[in-house]
Amino acid sequence: MNLEKIIPKDGPSIEEVEKYIEKYSNEIIVIKCGGSVLLDRNLFNQFVEDIAVINKLDLSVIVVHGGGKNIKLKLDKLNIETKFIDGLRVTDEKTIKVVEEALLELNFEILSNINNHQANAISVTPQKNNIINVKQQSKELGFVGSPNKINKETLLNIIKERKIPIMVPMGIGDDGKFYNINADTAAGAVAKELNARRLLLMTDVEGVLDQNNNLLSEINSILANKMLEEGSISGGMIPKINTCLDSVNNGVTGVVIVDGRKPHSILFELFSDKGAGTLIRK
Repeated sequence: MNLEKIIPKDGPSIEEVEKYIEKYSNEIIVIKCGGSVLLDRNLFNQFVEDIAVINKLDLSVIVVHGGGKNIKLKLDKLNIETKFIDGLRVTDEKTIKVVEEALLELNFEILSNINNHQANAISVTPQKNNIINVKQQSKELGFVGSPNKINKETLLNIIKERKIPIMVPMGIGDDGKFYNINADTAAGAVAKELNARRLLLMTDVEGVLDQNNNLLSEINSILANKMLEEGSISGGMIPKINTCLDSVNNGVTGVVIVDGRKPHSILFELFSDKGAGTLIRK
């Protein structure tokens, strides 16, 4: 394997990559992307390149993408108002159609860009090959579900063929209807079901910060729970940390909140000593 040809010039050093490849060789990496990564062209291109690199290194990676900002643009255009309850979008019949459309467009864009990098990606959507069976979260939220069962066989078969599943965070309920799922929650459910070595949650923040706003490169679940209680983890970071804790307590070796605004953050997180965010372990 010619690493010089595979690793981007502004990525981690070849020596470091060599050191870490073995660590992930028979493991699964689940990556959730959202936020700026999907909107900023430059970050998007680097993200796509990073995913392609992992595939070319013969490692197994699954991508779950969000699309909140994309959905919002579409809803605004159609003058459909959105209400949120605890950070989750209230989703009626009209909204779920728009959500579906926005996510499928994004899915296709990620897929075709990865394949343009001579890697091999495949779309995983409830329309084509549903992976997630959901239960409705609450009547008030409408078509918002939480994962109930994960069909891991389909995912494992895709990985066996050395392809990258690109998953839409949606599932089907027992009523046969489509439900939107919080992308962090969907990625966490997949990572747990497959006992992933790593779950990477791409965000628009540096990671978890201490009281003096310094980045914590690693924390365990005891410290994370303490920070939640004290309120030093707040806002949109709360559901992320809850996903992290749920994952590390249920079979995932480590979860990383990755700063998606950093160049090649995925490669630096997986294949370098310094990482690119906060690692959370049990």
